[in-house]
Amino acid sequence: MQSKSLDLPGSRAIPLSVIVLLAIAIHGPLLLMQLPASSYDANTHMFFASHYASHWFSPWNEKWYGGFSQTTYPPLTHQWIALFSHLVGITMAYMLVQGIAIVLLVVGVYRYARIWVSEVQASYAALGSIFLGSLALLVYQSGQLPTTSAAALILNALPYFYLWCRRGSVLSLVKGLALALAAAAAHHVTLLFGIVLFALPVYWLAVMDRNEDAEERSAAAVIVRGVIFGLIMAAGAAIVLLPYLIQLHYNPINQMPIPHGSRDNYILKPFSGMNFWVVPMGALILALPFAIVKGASQRRLRPLLLGWWITMLLGLGGTTPVGKMLLGRAYEILTFERFTFWATLMLMPMVGIVVQELIDRYSRKAVVVLWLAAVLTFGSAVSWMVFHPINASPFKIDQVVAFLNREGHSKFRYITLGFGDEFPAVARQVSAGSVDGDYNSARVLPELTQYGAGQLNSSKYFGASGMEALRAVLKHANQYGLKYIFVRDRYYEPLLAFAGWRQAESYDNGNVTLWSKEDVPPAKRIDFGVLMPSALQGLMWGILPVGVSLFALFAILMLPEKRGFGQPAMVPVTTTSNDVVFREVK
Repeated sequence: MQSKSLDLPGSRAIPLSVIVLLAIAIHGPLLLMQLPASSYDANTHMFFASHYASHWFSPWNEKWYGGFSQTTYPPLTHQWIALFSHLVGITMAYMLVQGIAIVLLVVGVYRYARIWVSEVQASYAALGSIFLGSLALLVYQSGQLPTTSAAALILNALPYFYLWCRRGSVLSLVKGLALALAAAAAHHVTLLFGIVLFALPVYWLAVMDRNEDAEERSAAAVIVRGVIFGLIMAAGAAIVLLPYLIQLHYNPINQMPIPHGSRDNYILKPFSGMNFWVVPMGALILALPFAIVKGASQRRLRPLLLGWWITMLLGLGGTTPVGKMLLGRAYEILTFERFTFWATLMLMPMVGIVVQELIDRYSRKAVVVLWLAAVLTFGSAVSWMVFHPINASPFKIDQVVAFLNREGHSKFRYITLGFGDEFPAVARQVSAGSVDGDYNSARVLPELTQYGAGQLNSSKYFGASGMEALRAVLKHANQYGLKYIFVRDRYYEPLLAFAGWRQAESYDNGNVTLWSKEDVPPAKRIDFGVLMPSALQGLMWGILPVGVSLFALFAILMLPEKRGFGQPAMVPVTTTSNDVVFREVK
């Protein structure tokens, strides 16, 4: 079947280089201002990275939970922060890696959309991804760097997966696997759920498109190649993340579920609905009916529409029963803002179609309205964090850090109460250890795992469970060498006084008080047995994850395909006049 030229009036593809420069222009200043540094998880990721910066091949970390293994979290983003930190410092290294993830995400959206729609529509999809409210919240509010990084890598891997399934190109197989394994090394939840949600519609499409470039291919061959990709991917991920799997085997996540707003019913709890769905979706809500109609009316977009629909329902958390039905026990462990993020990414190809039709029909008026919608979506997400800040009353931790680093105070353990996201910042800068921590899956101490509370640092927000966990730890203070408690919230002071603790010092004009207990012996190292990674595991952890990312970079840049995206397959595209023509997927 011969291809026809596709000449759409008033529409030209925006060069990808221009889109990338715009992404840097929009997000670059915010990153240079270090806006993500005050997000929920940024200090936690910098804490992990700071350990790798000084102990690359030793993932055992004594600073939290009396000791824990960092093999409980895939290390790729943390390791790249650690590497860059030797040049620009830990905070700017975090910003640099986040900036790279945003650029890769924009490129990934373009390449992913190009599987489904025309070059013009894909460029609009990539342009729109810069302004996604879901991206803004993950970067600047949640600080979920591994999630955004893994999504970017998966989106860039999918076109190679598509080409491998259709054509059997070995280079496409190698590149797709390298990028997918790098995504697995960045984030385990994306490996388990995101890859499946993104890849299955593409797999379905590869079967549908198998004969569209005038070469007869059997559906069985395409299906077998997809299975081969999946098996190699599973084996590769098991090797790259073997220390994580060993840790999961000996310490399965069976602790009490911890409440999270993304699991709320968004109708019954409107604030959660605003924070986890309305603000992330932004103006995309207005585009939903049109995008759904476009997705349903074009046969080859229906796999994408179905995948998006399931992902969106999961992103609604407890608003629908879908999450509990599909995920089972995992529903109580996962947070669901990432599913909404994935749903917005999957929606962008269909939004690209809508945008092109609006521009073709209304020209400059449509451009103005669409720009306003994009800017308002991004602006509302950023301003949402201004009006609902994570830390409403900032305070200084310098004196706390100085105390723990002098006069042998590091021989004892400590906890903080009411420090919020500043607790990981304290932990990163001191040599003393704590019985608390900010990564729930790494917890082993029974005082923490048997209660449905997250951190001791924010015990009161977990109700009776949180306060019972805190009481249990205070009761066993001598056992853990817990001598110092830094309090920023006076709510906890009566409990401390009743438990025999006494106020010793105050810092930051009285905002922070130090409580201590005199009869506490120095902390002893806790032997966690098989949970402590071996030297071999540390060696694997230090080589394989970052190694596979370097190989992916080498494969993309240095191994061009003779018949890659430059000589692509023919796929059907519907014009504004509803004529179906065939166009190359570049």
